[in-house]
Amino acid sequence: MAPGKEAFEQVEWRIRVADGSSEVLVPATGLARKAWLGTKGLISGLALKVWMFLKKAWTLGANDPRKVIHCIKAGLALTIVSLFYFMRPLNDGFGGNAMWAVMTVVVVFEPTVGGTLYKCLNRVCGTFLAGFLAVGVHWVASRSGERFEPLVVGASVFILASAATFSKFIPSAKSLFEYGAQMFVLTFSFVAVSGYREDKLFDLAHQRISTIIIGTSLCILVIMLVCPIWSGQKLHSLIVGNMDKLADSLNGCVTQYFNQIGECTNSNEEADKKLQGYKCVLSSEATEESMAHLARWEPSHGRFNFRHPWKQYLKIGASMRSCAYCIEALNSCINSENKFRAAVGCFIYFKQAAELIKKHLSSSCLKVSSSSSSAIRELAETVKTMKKSSTIDLLVGEMNSAVQELQNDLKSLSYLLNPSSGPENKNLETACMEATTPTVPLMEIIPVVTLASILIEIVVRIEALVDAVEELGKLAEFATRDAGSKQSQMKDEIVTIEEKTEGTMRALQKV
Repeated sequence: MAPGKEAFEQVEWRIRVADGSSEVLVPATGLARKAWLGTKGLISGLALKVWMFLKKAWTLGANDPRKVIHCIKAGLALTIVSLFYFMRPLNDGFGGNAMWAVMTVVVVFEPTVGGTLYKCLNRVCGTFLAGFLAVGVHWVASRSGERFEPLVVGASVFILASAATFSKFIPSAKSLFEYGAQMFVLTFSFVAVSGYREDKLFDLAHQRISTIIIGTSLCILVIMLVCPIWSGQKLHSLIVGNMDKLADSLNGCVTQYFNQIGECTNSNEEADKKLQGYKCVLSSEATEESMAHLARWEPSHGRFNFRHPWKQYLKIGASMRSCAYCIEALNSCINSENKFRAAVGCFIYFKQAAELIKKHLSSSCLKVSSSSSSAIRELAETVKTMKKSSTIDLLVGEMNSAVQELQNDLKSLSYLLNPSSGPENKNLETACMEATTPTVPLMEIIPVVTLASILIEIVVRIEALVDAVEELGKLAEFATRDAGSKQSQMKDEIVTIEEKTEGTMRALQKV
C-alpha cells in the first residue's frame, strides 16, 4: 500500500493548450484555502451576530413601544435645537454658546414627563443661581484689585462648590435638588473662572442661561405634547399589578399545598409564573420610590391632581412587601415539607398522619387564603378605579371569620396528639382510629401548624394594607362605587369560595 500511495502522489496533472503543448496543473496551496475559509467564517459569524442583535432590538421595541416613541422624541428635539447652527440669524445671536442648548437637550431628556421636568427645572434654577452669583463674585473681585482678585475668585469657588456638594448628602435636599447642585457647581465654576480672563462676563452668563432655557423649554414641549409618558400613571399601574400578583401567589400557594386540582385551566408554566408573582412585589421598591419622586414634579394629568398623594403609594407598596415576605416564608415552608416527605416517603405511617392533619386544617386554610385573596383583589380594584369600595368591610369580616375558624381547628389539634384527653371530641378519635394510629407524631404537625400561623400573620398584614388604601382614598378623595352591584358580586364571591372549599374537601376525602 505504501509504494502505491507514493506513486499516486507523484502523478502529475497536465492540460493541453492551444499551441499543442501541455502545462502542469499545480493544485491550490492549503494556506490560501484556510485563509479563505477563515475569512468566510468570520464574515458569516459577524453577520449572524448583527442579525441576532437586530432581532432582539425588534423584539424589545415590539414588547414596549414606549421606548421607540422616546427615541423618536429625543431625535425630534435634537433636530429642532440644531437649527441654532443651521440658521444663520440664530447662530449669529448666540455664536458658540448655542452648543449649550444641544447639550441641555442631551442631558435632560428623559422617557417620562416627571423625569424631564425634574432635570429641566433643576438645570434652569441651578444655572440661573450660579450665573447670578458668579457675576456678583466677579464684581467684588474686580473691585479688590489685581492682587486680590484671583484670591477672591478662588475662595468663592471653594466655598460655594463645597457647600453645594455637601447639600447632596442632606436627604431632603438630595431628593429634590441633587441634579441642580451639580449644575450649580458646573456653571458657577465655568463662569467665575472664565470671568477672570474675559471682560464681557455678563454677556457670557446671559447667553449661557438663555441657551439653557431654550433647550429646556423645547424638551418640555416635546415630552408633554408628543405621546407623553407619565411617571404617576406608571406608578399607579405598577401598584395595581403588584396587588393582583400578590393575590394570585397567596391563593396559588395554599391551593397547591392542599392539592386542589381542577381549578386551574392554565398550563403548569403559567401557574408557576403566578406562584412566583410575589417576587415582583419584593423587587419593585426602588422602582416605586423613583416613580413617586418623579411623579411629584408632574402637572395635573388625567385623574391625578398636581398634589396627588404619591407618598401614600410608597406606604401601600411597603405593606404589600410585608405580605410578600410572609408568602415567601409560606412557599419556603411548603418546599421544606415536600423535601421532608421525599426523605420519609417510604414510611406509610408518616404519610397517613400527614394526610390526616392536612384534611383537618384544609377547609379553614383554604377559606383564609380565598378570602384574603378576594380582599387584596378588591383593594386592587379600588386603587385602579380610584373609587371607594363598599364591600371591603364585608370581605375583611369574612377574612377574620375564616381566621377564627382556623384558630379553633388549631386548638383541636391537641386531641390528635393525645386522643384520650378529649373524650368529648368523638369525631377526631374516630379519625385517628381509621388512620390505624393511636397518636400523630409531632414532626408531622409542625409544618402544617407553621403554614397556618403564617396565614394568620398574612391576614394581620392585609389589614394594614387595607388601612393604607383607605388612607389613600381619603387623601385623594376617591368617589364611592355603586353599592348594589358590588354587594351582589360580593355574595357571588362568597358562594364561590364556599363551593371551592367543599370541592377541595371532597377531593381530600377521596385521597
